[in-house]
Amino acid sequence: MMGPAHSLSGAAAWLGVGAATAATGYAMPWPVLVVGALICAGAALAPDLDHKSATISRAFGPLSRGLCEVVDKISYAVYKATRSPRDARRTGGHRTLTHTWLWAVLIGSGASALAVTADRWGVLALLFVHLVLAVEGLLWRAARMSSDILVWLLGATSAWILAGVLDQPGNGAGWLFDAPGQEYLWLGLPIMLGALVHDIGDALTVSGCPVLWPLPIAGKRWYPIGPPKMMRFRAGSWVELKVLMPVFLLLGGFGGASALGFI
Repeated sequence: MMGPAHSLSGAAAWLGVGAATAATGYAMPWPVLVVGALICAGAALAPDLDHKSATISRAFGPLSRGLCEVVDKISYAVYKATRSPRDARRTGGHRTLTHTWLWAVLIGSGASALAVTADRWGVLALLFVHLVLAVEGLLWRAARMSSDILVWLLGATSAWILAGVLDQPGNGAGWLFDAPGQEYLWLGLPIMLGALVHDIGDALTVSGCPVLWPLPIAGKRWYPIGPPKMMRFRAGSWVELKVLMPVFLLLGGFGGASALGFI
């Protein structure tokens, strides 16, 4: 899928988690719901770090473009080193390493570790990066017409404000983990969820997605998981724009309303 659909699906997924936790009597504070949805929307773009033309490659200028090239080379090297004879030959690393469940778990765990070891500055860094990505994905038309510096300033300002809101008593810093120093461990969850939602979205497209790597399936290490081919669509097609994106919007609205107790 394309960047806007990935981001919208990420936000909807976290709002759905919020609805589920509310139904079990463990409702998220509203700042956790909002911040988590924005982080998940941004994180849903991150697996495309292996693609130099993806939305994330433009988000931080030369830094993100250079990082995408490095990740592409690393992903391709991992693919070549682990492919089975039945896996297709490739010339690049797109939709390989960063499109797996293992990557999602590792990046989510790494984010949680950064949040608790680097304290406030680690939290601010995570918020800044993912809020910039959320703007690039959810408000992509405005972001394209705006300068990168304005988007970065919006991300930095929003990160500072939201971190301050979360730190207020009862607003969610210790929503899930309340042990001293572990309050922000939960930040890894929307990041991991965003990556997984991205993989599921890509699995619906023509090429599928090797989300279960390194588990062997049908003699392949990089088996492209997906529904029957007749149910798949091409990225950017009318199915994504006219069907899936409105569905994500409706599901996100319903999830958010349920999580906040309006339904």
